[in-house]
Amino acid sequence: MKICLIIDDYMPDSIKVGAKMMHELACTYTEQGHQVTVITPSPKIKEDTSISELDGVTVCRFKSGEIKNIGKIKRAINETLLPYYAGKHLKSYFQQNPHDLIVYYSPTIFWGRLIKQLKKIWNAPGYLILRDLFPQWAVVQGLIKQGSIIEKYFRFFEKQSYSAADTIGLMSNKNLEWFKETFKTDYNLSVLYNWASNTPVKSEGNYRKPLGLEEKVVYFYGGNMGHAQDMMNIVRLAINMRNEKAAHFVLVGAGDEVELIKKAIKRDKLTNMTLLPSVSQNEFKQMLAEFDVGLFTLHKDHSTHNFPGKLLGYMVQELPILGSINTGNDLKPIVEEAGAGLITINGEDKAFHANALKLLQDDTYRKKMGANARKLLEKTFSVESATGQILMSLGLN
Repeated sequence: MKICLIIDDYMPDSIKVGAKMMHELACTYTEQGHQVTVITPSPKIKEDTSISELDGVTVCRFKSGEIKNIGKIKRAINETLLPYYAGKHLKSYFQQNPHDLIVYYSPTIFWGRLIKQLKKIWNAPGYLILRDLFPQWAVVQGLIKQGSIIEKYFRFFEKQSYSAADTIGLMSNKNLEWFKETFKTDYNLSVLYNWASNTPVKSEGNYRKPLGLEEKVVYFYGGNMGHAQDMMNIVRLAINMRNEKAAHFVLVGAGDEVELIKKAIKRDKLTNMTLLPSVSQNEFKQMLAEFDVGLFTLHKDHSTHNFPGKLLGYMVQELPILGSINTGNDLKPIVEEAGAGLITINGEDKAFHANALKLLQDDTYRKKMGANARKLLEKTFSVESATGQILMSLGLN
């Protein structure tokens, strides 16, 4: 079978979890005997298109404007144009290379027009991996005014993306329930958990010594640092932990709240926190192999129920999970019932602090939770499970 994967960011340059997940999906399909093509934009290529191969996967890049780590207006314009540029620059490739299945990833919400065009050309079904319920979360958090022209603009493309799919895979049961109640449509929905390859890497010892952390228990956060994460939640935890000499926080990534973190480190003299820029996927894995606790945070005002992809990397390397979520998120029972981590509601700072102390003070407890995290990955979040579920939902297995 020929499978086409579409995502707005891809390996090897990307540091995003979505890019890593889609590459693992592509590689697993390839190992299963399928031919896989990835369609992805790039503002860096000089020509209109660039076709290459990565780990047996054909990668077709089309020239586009910048869509990462730029201003909101410019990003919205450039993302809106993605289907136009893809259709224009890859028109002959699409016509000459029909595929049997289209799998596309959200974010972004703007793929709908392209998916409908490809389905018409190829007569192939489409599967949407829905991981960002935008603009809903932005409306709830007051970033976009409800009923405004801006909201209506994004809602149009959101609906177009959903209607292009034969099946929509949401990341949890709570998300599926919320989607049904919110949209009240007959979309074909399924739960498709995030996934990861379960192959860990060995630590090469590149980070503890240069960062002066040889004797520390390191709480590691890696990934996007934006409004949806509420990074001040972690800053407050670091402030509450400043008297624990054995504890240190390492934050790696990029996003809208990086400057807030920098200011907080300086203002509050947080010597127990290190902020680093984004790194490659290989470096990221090495960091995971070297540190002790996997940290995550979600904004308390979320009405949807995210499962951050970064947790999968933590699980692969047997890191116990320390997290803070929005009310009602079903991530808490999934993780805690497996004994894989400790999770509180964002705003419960004392409980967040208490959980961090538990993982700091008991090395055996910490390692046992890390082992349980790995077991949870293998049972529920394997890439093999994801590849099979996508095909099965469309009757292609």
